[in-house]
Amino acid sequence: MGLEQHEHRKSTLEIAAARRGLARNRLKLTLVISDALTILLGFFVVLWFSAFGQTYGLGRVVLVSVFAAAAGSWATRAQGLLLARVSSIRVVETTRIARAMVMVCAVVLLFDRVVKTDVHIRVTVLACLVCVVALCATRAVYRSWLADARTRGAHLRRVAIIGVDEEAVRIDNLLRTHTEIGMTVVGVIGDRDVAVEHCLGERWLGEADDAEAIAERLDVSGVVIGPNGVTSTRLNVLVRNMHAAGRHVHLGTGIAGMDARRLRALPLAYEPLFYVEPPLLSRVQIAIKRCFDVALASLAIIFFSPVLIIAALAVKLGDGGPVIYKQTRVGRYGRTFALYKFRSMQVGADKQLAELQRTNERSGPLFKMERDPRVTRIGKFLRDSSLDELPQLLNVIRGDMSLVGPRPALPAEVLAFPPELRVRENVRPGITGLWQMECRDSPSFEAYRRLDLFYVENWSLTLDLVIIMGTMEHMGRRVVRMMLPAPAVAPAEAEPGVAEA
Repeated sequence: MGLEQHEHRKSTLEIAAARRGLARNRLKLTLVISDALTILLGFFVVLWFSAFGQTYGLGRVVLVSVFAAAAGSWATRAQGLLLARVSSIRVVETTRIARAMVMVCAVVLLFDRVVKTDVHIRVTVLACLVCVVALCATRAVYRSWLADARTRGAHLRRVAIIGVDEEAVRIDNLLRTHTEIGMTVVGVIGDRDVAVEHCLGERWLGEADDAEAIAERLDVSGVVIGPNGVTSTRLNVLVRNMHAAGRHVHLGTGIAGMDARRLRALPLAYEPLFYVEPPLLSRVQIAIKRCFDVALASLAIIFFSPVLIIAALAVKLGDGGPVIYKQTRVGRYGRTFALYKFRSMQVGADKQLAELQRTNERSGPLFKMERDPRVTRIGKFLRDSSLDELPQLLNVIRGDMSLVGPRPALPAEVLAFPPELRVRENVRPGITGLWQMECRDSPSFEAYRRLDLFYVENWSLTLDLVIIMGTMEHMGRRVVRMMLPAPAVAPAEAEPGVAEA
């Protein structure tokens, strides 16, 4: 009888794991098809409009393009671009896309040597460069679609947190704030008294010794284990059991506000340890950042000059009031400066703020209303499209701001900030930043605090470029939302295991 029960339990686990795998593969298949079509079209366009297409015609262009798409599917898989842990980090994804297309370029050139298609090296390289840009764009669209879907409750993985201390609370808040991660927490596992002490009593699922049984009963796709969730002996057994059941395992480090790229796997005597690299902020980096800001802001003003003129005329014709709104903000080293924006509210809107404080939709000292009555009709469009921020390019050139940095706060907000948040004043405030890219619409002040502190501690030119790319992606998503009707809300029940760890 014991053997029969064991076989039945094994069969049940295998079925559950297979079901989670099928759900996960739906998203993976979407990426595979999207990448293959992008590479196919990229090669086809370049080959067709080059001398190669004019010389050899449609048949050979299609042959090379199809082969390149097949090679691209292999290369993207080899670079791990179908894994969420890779595709969710923009800078890692972009780097691996470039590597994948270098592999495609080499394979296509080898194919040419064998089959004699007579594709010139320069044409192949150009096609691969076009595919890099196109893949980054299509991946951004995919990421935007998936983030919106997860906001509505679709494509979420059910996970349990093993741990009931302060770190478990932090992880729980993190996953609640960042729905784009794709995890919904079903509850916590650990000592009940400690869970109640940390206000997790209502989310308590059971003791840590029963973690495997609880995970099986709730059919979670994985677990997140806090650094103090279980003893080290129990941890090793728990990880092996979870993997045997086909579940993902995330191990919390207990380290907050530190870029993961500063953590290096450095085993000692075959034991897994991390080496933590110190932040490297040189004067050269600061000088390069300033030159980058001035150059890009100047080019942006020239490029967006027609938009600036049209927006200024629209604001002026709207109600006859001033076009530019100047507001005192706190900048680097606590110095105040005048921030420029296209006016999006009625004249004298500041005087109405005190009356609207009771309707504030954000926690903490920040103020936000989704339907602020002070916003004008043209102002709503400017805000939704972020065009009201364009005059701040002048603040960047003047040196008051940077393109990327913590959002400049109002003096009244700064007075209400906790002391540790004042370190954000060590860098120039930015037009955009990590908080705007990740959690602009979130009401959580904790997310604002955490992301600003992370940027100050870990900023780099690479991170700035990633934030600029992410901001453009975010703005594009907002414009699409403005143009499309509101989607139906998905059922509250989460779909188990639809993305890889």
